Amino acid sequence: MNVLIVYAHPERESLNGTLKDLAVDTLTDEGHQVQVSDLYAMNWKAVLGEEDFPERMNKELFNPILEQLNAVKEGTIPQDIKEEMDKVLWADMIIFQFPIWWSNFPAILKGWVDRVFYNGFAFNLAEMQLYGNGPLKGKKAMLSFTTGAPRELYTDEGPHGEIEVLIKYFNHLLFEFVGMEALPYFAIFGPGDMTEEEREAELDRFQEIIKNV
Repeated sequence: MNVLIVYAHPERESLNGTLKDLAVDTLTDEGHQVQVSDLYAMNWKAVLGEEDFPERMNKELFNPILEQLNAVKEGTIPQDIKEEMDKVLWADMIIFQFPIWWSNFPAILKGWVDRVFYNGFAFNLAEMQLYGNGPLKGKKAMLSFTTGAPRELYTDEGPHGEIEVLIKYFNHLLFEFVGMEALPYFAIFGPGDMTEEEREAELDRFQEIIKNV
């Protein structure tokens, strides 16, 4: 299996960095092929803008969705975006590895989605290629993340609300929207409050999950 890990954390020695490295080592040991898009190391441009479309179809009014479709048709996709698209096409599975910041992806990861999941590539509004008919049908996707707060804060009774609501949003309106199968997520809640033994147990749990993807 070909696995793409899209990694979004600025510190290589972070727990997210450890999870990314553990996934790479485990998948490789299991005989899978792995590529990593380390967004901070790549200095990934996070903001979708007019400069992404040097050969605009409409120079008077900027409509990103229509310009994406035109860029796919004309073969004018910027090189950095095209390289990530090629990784997506190569991959049988994509793992997003990231910390939850402000109840969402880090901006650099959201920017990867904004700039890579093109209309005409990951979905096609003109041809209604969405969800079960999405262009990325047959691929799998998995969220792996850490949170600053413990699990009890991410419940119906907790101040942050139930984490499953956030996960459903990510899985359904991102992965399933483009036709991918969303796998169960992996999360480490409040690692800063854990003992070293507790963190090691979580890493062991992650490794077992990755072995069985």
